[in-house]
Order: sequence, then C-alpha cells, then structure tokens
Amino acid sequence: MCRWAAYVGQPIFLEDIVSRPAHSLIRQSQGATRCPTPVNADGFGLAWYGERPEPGLYRDVMPAWSDPNLRSLVGQVRSGLFLAHVRASTGTATSRNNCHPFAVGRWSFMHNGQFGGYDGFRRQADALIADAQYGHRIGATDSEALFLIALGAGLDEDPKSALEIAIGRLTALARERGEAPHMRAACALSDGRRLFALRTASDEHAPSLYYRWSNSRQGFAVVSEPLEQDQADWIEVPPGSFCTFDRAQVRIEEFAPMRLTRAA
Repeated sequence: MCRWAAYVGQPIFLEDIVSRPAHSLIRQSQGATRCPTPVNADGFGLAWYGERPEPGLYRDVMPAWSDPNLRSLVGQVRSGLFLAHVRASTGTATSRNNCHPFAVGRWSFMHNGQFGGYDGFRRQADALIADAQYGHRIGATDSEALFLIALGAGLDEDPKSALEIAIGRLTALARERGEAPHMRAACALSDGRRLFALRTASDEHAPSLYYRWSNSRQGFAVVSEPLEQDQADWIEVPPGSFCTFDRAQVRIEEFAPMRLTRAA
C-alpha cells in the first residue's frame, strides 16, 4: 500500500516533510514500517498551494529516492499547504496519470488503500462519475475514480458527506462484483484552505493515519506513519474518522460510508 504525508500551517519548505526527517516520506518509500508493502516504488507526486487558488502538481513514475529533480524542488519550494505521495500499485499500470495526488480546480486528493477486485467493476465504477467530472478521468485507478465521484456528490459543499457517498458506492460495487477486502482507505484532500483526512475500512484493517501539531512551525503534519521515531506526541486517528484541519484547530467526526450504503 502507498505512503503519504500532508501539511497545513505556516509556510515551510516541502523538504521539511518530504525528505529531511529521519523517517521522511522518501525514507518510507524504501522502508515503510506500518504497511504490508515496505517498498513503494511505483511513482510519486506533490500538490502544493501558493499564490493561486489551484495547486501546483508534480508527478513522475520514478522511485522517489532516485529523482534529483524532486530533491531540488522540495528544497526550494515553500508552502503552507501541500500533499505528497509515494505509490505502491494495487494493480493498475505504473504511469504518470496514475500517480497521486490528483487535482481538479482548487481541489487536490490522494489515497492509500484499495477497493477489492476493482478490475472486475472498473466500467461500473466509471459510470458513477458525473458527466461534468468525467473529462478529468485521465488515469485508470480506483483512487482517481473515488475523487471524481466525490466531486460529483458535492465535495465543494460538504466534503465529509461527499466522500461517505463516494466510498459507500464503490464499496457496494466491491461487495457485489469484487472481492475481499472490499474497502480500505486513508485519504487526504484539500480545497486550498483546509486539509481533510479520513481513515476507514470494511474490515478491521484500516490503513494507518497519524497527525501532530508543531509549535515551532505552527502547523499540522498528517501522515501515514510518524516522520520521527523518537517523537512521542504523534496522535493516531481512530478508524471510522473524518478530520478537518483548519488553522490551529482539528475537528474529528465519525465517518460511516457503510451506513449510507445500507440505507440506500
């Protein structure tokens, strides 16, 4: 499974999350500790916000540790809100279009997890994407489909409900046409102002998710696994949670896509 990290707060260099910590995202791509796939070498990507409403985007298929352009970029770019992802494919091709984060307008999105047996219901999953969003369907992943379905389900108005609907619909397809595990997801997304994250699964194995407030940076780091092994103040997000990080505040709510699926 993939590894990712996100940050919201006072502007910092991207390298302070991506490459400098002892267990940075790049180090995790070579040796993840809270993941059944310790090596993540199927591409990487960055989405960061600056002077414009839309995020900048950089993605490639090389392993994150072997791209000198990535190290140069994160050492020069400063941002108060960014997402970074290293990919371990669950079946779709290693291509730039399948690398996270995905971006449409002011929104950026990344995902760690899977919908079981996705290859068996890809056509039906694509049919869940609204016509207004389907032109943004560039890759072939379940992650991109999830993002576009959520956009069509009202992501602009209510991110939590939109993702409950989108994950619920894809989980229903996985139960009908796919295989177990039907759904596992740890997602991060942003509208350019706030950072959102969720952790959920249809079984007891939800992907890991942690966050930490830094007084020195005046910001939150939200990660698949802690960036420093000797820091004891990382907080694990419980399964079935939706988090909103807004300035120096975090709000954690129940996240229940399966309830909506059963109600439908």
